[in-house]
Amino acid sequence: MHIRKIQPADNTSIEKIIKSVFIEFELAKVGTAYEDIETTRMFESYQGKKEVYFVIEVNGQVLGGGGIKHLKNADKNICELQKMYFSPQIRGKGYGKIMFQTCIAEAKKFGYKQCYLESATELKAAIHLYQKNKFNHLDGPLGGTGHYSCGVWMIKDL
Repeated sequence: MHIRKIQPADNTSIEKIIKSVFIEFELAKVGTAYEDIETTRMFESYQGKKEVYFVIEVNGQVLGGGGIKHLKNADKNICELQKMYFSPQIRGKGYGKIMFQTCIAEAKKFGYKQCYLESATELKAAIHLYQKNKFNHLDGPLGGTGHYSCGVWMIKDL
């Protein structure tokens, strides 16, 4: 298993992974990452300052990813943990925890003071990971992600 920064050739693989999770868990597609233009061009979408997207590669195949980016329409010190999705074959092996730790470490390096995330209530394993790592539930969304179909909003001090 190898975690590395996304490359242009990874766009198709990570888009398929993200969209397949929505289908597998029967998540809403409208008002979520499923329909984000970023999802179709992940490399290009994470080339600005203080943002990064990592992929997990196993035996040369991209099987998941996660990223950090400034939270749209929010204080400059708040980032968002974004588009952290994994193929079924690597779930339950601790890779999510490693990816999470990698993203949070990068957010701290960038100088962010808080990390926000949005999720779907159906993604119970992910929510458990966030709670275990001191993310606190919010009553509603922050910023302007456009993901109005997400039902879980959380934040953590870094």
